[in-house]
Amino acid sequence: MKELVEVIAKSLVTKSDQVVVTETVSDDGTIVLELRVAPEDMGKVIGKQGRIAKALRAVVKVAATKEDKKVVVDIVQ
Repeated sequence: MKELVEVIAKSLVTKSDQVVVTETVSDDGTIVLELRVAPEDMGKVIGKQGRIAKALRAVVKVAATKEDKKVVVDIVQ
């Protein structure tokens, strides 16, 4: 999952070297992926009215469902 988010994010931003995805597992087994990008690329990852962020989360959710896992994507600054 981490690689999937990283590849998608790097294709969206201009400063792809500053894309960082960290993966942690919560107590209930949920995988939390934190996506960090350069401040000037934040709008490109979120999109108008959050459409790109929603689409990113939808793609990750489908991939996680196929592997029978629960994944949450957080976009942090």
